[in-house]
Amino acid sequence: MCALNELLTNFARDIVHGAEPSPQIAALYPNYPAAVAIAVYQNNYRGNLHDALAGAYPIIEQLVGKDFFRLITRHFIGQHLSRSGNLHRYGVEMAKFLAAFEPAQGLAYLPDVAALEWACHCAYFADDAATLDLGRLARVPAEQYPALILRIHPACGLVRSSYPIATVWNAHQPGANSDFHIDLDTGSCNALVSRKNDVVLVSELSDTETTWLNGIKNGSTLGAATDVTLELHSGFDLQSTLLKLLQAGVLTDG
Repeated sequence: MCALNELLTNFARDIVHGAEPSPQIAALYPNYPAAVAIAVYQNNYRGNLHDALAGAYPIIEQLVGKDFFRLITRHFIGQHLSRSGNLHRYGVEMAKFLAAFEPAQGLAYLPDVAALEWACHCAYFADDAATLDLGRLARVPAEQYPALILRIHPACGLVRSSYPIATVWNAHQPGANSDFHIDLDTGSCNALVSRKNDVVLVSELSDTETTWLNGIKNGSTLGAATDVTLELHSGFDLQSTLLKLLQAGVLTDG
């Protein structure tokens, strides 16, 4: 068993790191160079990782083009190993990688778009949960509202950016108008990721709505989150915020 473990470890190392085939591996290919056989496995390994990244970051690929995206994935794969048998978990470091990737430095918004795409990727595979029943909420006595603790859907995510990344994301969805112009200097964006009827949605929250939702996400009661938000944003409208988040499927019955 130890010999088999050593053989498999060497085989994986040769594939992942492109190392010179070990004598054990070379002995398995007496009729042609072991490096040729290993190269087939290497291409399959890297191809699968590339496809996983393309599945998680389709908008990045649209923005930079297939050739440049393949350059990105080649360097990313060289620096980041797959550490799970589930390839849906591969690629979490992409936003950080792009921020330091020299050929992409002229596209300053790209890391934030990647962060949003990863949040959407996670939202798609997140656990399901029943959305909050507005009728049930209406039956709660008004005096109990401040003590309510609301739950956030597992698919919900928030991504803050200095660029209009929610607009970028929505402009690249199927059915969107292909003739568009996005002004990247329009200001910051609070992108809300949610999932409703198995469809991932991206919308934009105001700073006021984001403050309140972050309070709820951090476990504050409805009253406490509202009080903190009102201290920072005197014009906060709780009712409209609740309706907006309910329509997006953000609040659950959990």
